[in-house]
Amino acid sequence: MQATAYTYDPETRTGQVLLDDGTPVPFDAPAFDKGGLRLLRPGQRVRIEVESRDGEDTARHITLITLQTF
Repeated sequence: MQATAYTYDPETRTGQVLLDDGTPVPFDAPAFDKGGLRLLRPGQRVRIEVESRDGEDTARHITLITLQTF
């Protein structure tokens, strides 16, 4: 899935992305670390892997965030 970086805190390595429909989805440090990134700037296109919590599509959890490559 693709998204756009929205916020990023380099101290905690956490932030939010915006899905293409404008929905903000937070990510945590383990998801950021798994992607191998060192920095993330707002506006960058990213690739994310998401799993649903409790089987509900509205309770999304990002498990990986990395740069989108073509």
